[in-house]
Amino acid sequence: MAALAAICASGSETPDLIPTATDLGPLPANRYDYTPEDYRSSQRASALLVRQCMADRGHPDFPLDPRYPSDPIAATAVGTDYGVVDIEDAQRWGYGWSPAESPGPRPKGRRMTSAEYADFPACSAGANRRLMRGIDVERDWLYVSKRTIVVDKAVKRDMRMRTAWDAWSRCMADQGFAGYPSPVAAYVDEAWRRGSDGNTRHTRRERATAVADVTCKRRHHTVEIWHTIQAEKQAADIARHRDRYAAGLRALRTYRDNIAEAQRNFA
Repeated sequence: MAALAAICASGSETPDLIPTATDLGPLPANRYDYTPEDYRSSQRASALLVRQCMADRGHPDFPLDPRYPSDPIAATAVGTDYGVVDIEDAQRWGYGWSPAESPGPRPKGRRMTSAEYADFPACSAGANRRLMRGIDVERDWLYVSKRTIVVDKAVKRDMRMRTAWDAWSRCMADQGFAGYPSPVAAYVDEAWRRGSDGNTRHTRRERATAVADVTCKRRHHTVEIWHTIQAEKQAADIARHRDRYAAGLRALRTYRDNIAEAQRNFA
């Protein structure tokens, strides 16, 4: 804990609070992107469609939120685009989160029976086809996510970004945490030994590294620079491929319409 205290107690040199991802404002590509609310809505609509399909196949009491016959192992990546940004979270949980918090909701319904599980994949696939009706998946639905990969590579190549990461990296080395070329490298370090749920061990070394990470981001305005470059690259990419982005947005709106229709049908 002494290492944590030494990093945090920097007196008059303590930098201003880093903005959260929300404080920084939306990025240009956000409006074209699938949102957490889209995910929640699609899960509700899919559950309704699956339950109807299962009833048609002779399973009238199939739960809306079933558990699998055996619980699957799911690895979960958490955090912002910029890694850890909250100093209190870094002090307590390093690059993970509270063990009391689940990274996602767990099914609340009963387990499927073997007979139900045999029919479930076909019903699930049918629900997905219904929600994707009228959408060209390869051309339009996946376009924005593919461009995100391209734009992120351009951000990493940008000299301003490389300079910002170099400043962050030197700051980390000055505090005894050498060898990280970027905040992403610190976040994904295998030394944190993430479990099957994506959470880490919250060791003293991990927490001290995460605190130094946030401290250096604040000191050198790493996140603000990162966000600015992302916004520039995204805006330029949208301007160059405006018609394709517009088609991707139409696909997203069609998907939302399909979700709303499915929910209305079961209201």
